Amino acid sequence: MLHIVLFQPEIAPNTGNIGRMCALTGSRLHLIHPLGFEINDKNLRRAGMDYWRSLDVHEHADWPAFRASAHAPQNLWLYTTKTEQSFWDVRYSDGDGLVFGSEGAGAPEWLHLEIGTERRVTIPHANAELRSLNLSTSAGVACYEALRQTGLLAT
Repeated sequence: MLHIVLFQPEIAPNTGNIGRMCALTGSRLHLIHPLGFEINDKNLRRAGMDYWRSLDVHEHADWPAFRASAHAPQNLWLYTTKTEQSFWDVRYSDGDGLVFGSEGAGAPEWLHLEIGTERRVTIPHANAELRSLNLSTSAGVACYEALRQTGLLAT
């Protein structure tokens, strides 16, 4: 199983889209609080609320609670703009967790340090003047590459 880990997501439609993707791919979604929204029908309806009931989602009060959880993955990959290592150049394994920071602030420096330089990856793009992809797009690209490599998604 692949794990998608959202560290303090701020925008409900992004989380809804990612939840929908996780439900369709059989991936587990971890939400690290605080969230920038409430999980309810109003906030998630358009993006994927009807899929929410089929989703394997785990909410965690904070990062330490996530790390202490029996459901947390051991191997983590941090998706960030603060590295040169492409997400295509690493090998994913069954049970890995793909970690994404919040839409506004990304991942804090302490999280970069905890995960380590060798486990930081970026999604390359052609225009160096633009910062990054949208969170839900990044999670989709990353999830499907990891699933392709591991063979966890049946075709």
